[in-house]
Amino acid sequence: PAKPAAAPAPAVAPGTQALVETAKGSFTIRLLPEVAPKHAALFVQTAKAGGYDGTTFHRIIMGGIIQGGDPLTKDPGKASQYGTGGLGLLKAELSDRPFVRGTVAAVRRPSSLDSAGTQFFVCLQPQPSHAKHYPVFGEVVSGMEVVDQISTTPVDGDMAKERVPMKVKIREAPPAP
Repeated sequence: PAKPAAAPAPAVAPGTQALVETAKGSFTIRLLPEVAPKHAALFVQTAKAGGYDGTTFHRIIMGGIIQGGDPLTKDPGKASQYGTGGLGLLKAELSDRPFVRGTVAAVRRPSSLDSAGTQFFVCLQPQPSHAKHYPVFGEVVSGMEVVDQISTTPVDGDMAKERVPMKVKIREAPPAP
């Protein structure tokens, strides 16, 4: 199989944030290019191109994680394929960073370490078993109550029964207090 291509995006400046807006409210992710530069860059590149706009948080483990960023989730007719899109773009950038509440990491195929892409998940509680298995590229710095609210979306198994679409905006530096 072909090896994933490196993200063609430029370096992400320290302090860059992503504002994730949903009908349930907004939350802010501080990107961590010092931990996973290619994953942070792909996230910024995708967001700036509008690639996350209209995607949904399709996989929810209440009290565990919320997962989104699959480009297939823009189309409700492709619900059976949710979770399979936007993968296979990057080699893993693993770190010792702990998976604590608010950690944002790249989703990958279970069978392939080097298969991350546009999908990501946010931890609602510590997930120590994920350490060194998923690339951490961000952390929620405000709005965790919104992430908690999204996690209460009704599910069938772990797939959301309601659409929770998002729009992602990038800001190079945090707003002034």
